[in-house]
Amino acid sequence: MVSTSPSKALLPRSVLADLNTGSDRPGMIRIFSHLLTIGIGGWLWAQVGLPVLLRLLGLLASGIGLATAFAPLHECCHRTAFRSRSVNDAVAWCAGLLCFYNSTFYRRYHQWHHRYAHQIGLDPELEDGFPTTRFAYVLEISGWNWWIGKIRGFYQLLFGDLSGLAYLNPEVIPQIRRSVRWQFTIYGALALVSVLNGSGFLFWNWLLPLAVGQPFLRLAMLAEHSGCSFDADGTTNTRTTLTNPVVAWQMWNMPFHAEHHLYASLPFHSLPSAHRWIGPELKHLDPGYLFVHRKLLRNLSAWAGPQ
Repeated sequence: MVSTSPSKALLPRSVLADLNTGSDRPGMIRIFSHLLTIGIGGWLWAQVGLPVLLRLLGLLASGIGLATAFAPLHECCHRTAFRSRSVNDAVAWCAGLLCFYNSTFYRRYHQWHHRYAHQIGLDPELEDGFPTTRFAYVLEISGWNWWIGKIRGFYQLLFGDLSGLAYLNPEVIPQIRRSVRWQFTIYGALALVSVLNGSGFLFWNWLLPLAVGQPFLRLAMLAEHSGCSFDADGTTNTRTTLTNPVVAWQMWNMPFHAEHHLYASLPFHSLPSAHRWIGPELKHLDPGYLFVHRKLLRNLSAWAGPQ
């Protein structure tokens, strides 16, 4: 994928070559950890005989695991999590199934975001707008805007006109529609089973946990470019957030977001090492998500940029 670039190379060629070395082991470990979070959390939530607090902790863990399945989706859409292209694509599709994204579409959308990161009129992520009031901020963090956007987006992918989307060429549109139809076939089958056996599985074990976990992901993603420059310089248009190791693990090192945008070919497990070289050159390097959001809330309209 195309990366936005600074005015000079930040990683020496020898270092870049070392960091670009592919390996399946980190991705396999992270996938296992991610599924374990969802599975154990979901199991605790389903045990009606357990104390309510323990069940709610399970609901939260399962929800965060489901929402942050976006992280392996994102990494595998770059095809850097594993050495095999087919493995990356399969994991991306399954992760998208869990977190209500379609990887076949998202890969093209995200390529365009990398090519024109945070550039007005070019980056498709900017089409979603930015919360300029506290009420709009709450709606954004709650996941409300995300759910509405997903419903509208999937309706367009299934039935709408996609010819006006610059990042989709006519050849891939049938492929995307097939992928989305398969995805909703699975959702439909789960809904049918949930109704027939009276378990409500689709709601209680997927939709509700996903809704509970979504604010965690919104907090992280809103910090990635908000308040950054609207130009093509990756050292100024993207933020790296120095969060705690647990969050960095669960997010597959996505908090090292400027490093990722500057060198999109780097696998997620190389980003902390890349940060040692790149960090001192970044304009937006903040100590934690709470710090970022406090700063954001002090002047929401200024962070939105030109309207």
